[in-house]
Amino acid sequence: MTKMLETIHTSKQMPKSTTVVVIGGGIVGVAAALTLAERDIPVVLIEKDQIGCEQSSRNLGWIRKTSRYAKDIPLALAADSIWASMPERIDSPVGYRREGIMFLAKDEAQLGLYDEWLKSVAGFKLGSRLLSTAEIDQRVPGGNKKWAGAVYTGSDGYAEPAVATTAMARAAMKKGAVVLQNTAVRTLVTRAGKVTGVVTENGSIDCDQVILAGGAGSRRFLGNMGIKLSTLPLICSVVRTSAIDGPTLSAVGGPDFSFRKHQDGGYIITQRGALKAPLTLDHLLLGYQYLDQLKNQRNFLRIALDRTFIEDLKLARRWSSTSVSPFEKVRVNNPATVTELNQEAMQNLRAAWPAFNQAQIAEAWAGLIDVTPDSNPVIDNIDALPGLTVATGFSGHGFGTGPAAGQLAADLATNASPLVDPSPYRFDRF
Repeated sequence: MTKMLETIHTSKQMPKSTTVVVIGGGIVGVAAALTLAERDIPVVLIEKDQIGCEQSSRNLGWIRKTSRYAKDIPLALAADSIWASMPERIDSPVGYRREGIMFLAKDEAQLGLYDEWLKSVAGFKLGSRLLSTAEIDQRVPGGNKKWAGAVYTGSDGYAEPAVATTAMARAAMKKGAVVLQNTAVRTLVTRAGKVTGVVTENGSIDCDQVILAGGAGSRRFLGNMGIKLSTLPLICSVVRTSAIDGPTLSAVGGPDFSFRKHQDGGYIITQRGALKAPLTLDHLLLGYQYLDQLKNQRNFLRIALDRTFIEDLKLARRWSSTSVSPFEKVRVNNPATVTELNQEAMQNLRAAWPAFNQAQIAEAWAGLIDVTPDSNPVIDNIDALPGLTVATGFSGHGFGTGPAAGQLAADLATNASPLVDPSPYRFDRF
């Protein structure tokens, strides 16, 4: 994980009962707990390791509407508003900056895809537009390459993942939420077909509702209860540089690199054109659902058969409430950094903007992304198990919408008016 992740001190005493239990201390789970606490609804947030320790602190920090599916835009717009007010809401900075996001087009075909996206979201009045080559040079000076154009949204921005989630968790505790770290939830307690509590490694908690925001662990957790969730793992590797003067404060995505300014003066960089795809048993079980993605993005995936396959097989898919769960055996999904991809990212970026020739790598890390067949999350009540709401499968772009997604999950769990139309995120769409 990034060594910049802030730590927090949380409760060591487990309540016997509450109204809502939130499983998972990433940004979505923390946002749900914060929302509930602000509404004076008793809530206990349970994290198997440390708040924000997995993908919520390992992502790029982008908060974007650009290139999202049209049906995902309302949630992104709601998130924009929430991010803008978050520092005042929680009385703490989260590194939020609205500096714009730009996606570069290497050729006319790619620029045409961006134009199609603009048409698909025209009704939302996002302020997004195509940029000419000259406009790119003006906004991001010092480049060596001639781009066909770009799509740009000035109201997009970014925040700092290593501080945002923990800052929100502190605020949730101040407002009444109980937060437990280093506590794995083993399973749910049910009575008459309805959720009535959770069993953790340290005891049980009675509750009326459970929100599962377990990220990459959600599929295994649900599978133990006979509920099938379709997600597969991908690994993204990231570099943070030491402080340098860069060409822009906007976040920029190229065909095979991306970069954005970090609050400490360096840049967060990744190989945007490739992700590692470690094969697991789930690829054999679910692969048919991903055929369209594989067809369209085969060159995007670096498929690998390595120790991940064996390590995944070692973890149980069925266990009892009295057994040690997989989440106690592997507290943190901590994949090895893919050095090859980081080297490619730096090489490609330096070829495009020579200013990065001076960049020194301060640290590198990798994160595990849980991807659904349509790359959109599941945020829904589970009809087969009343009392359970799932918010997971954010497919690598959940940080930006995380505060809104958590609020939507809280709405659904407590039968409140939903922040946005939740139908695009139905569980049964697969």
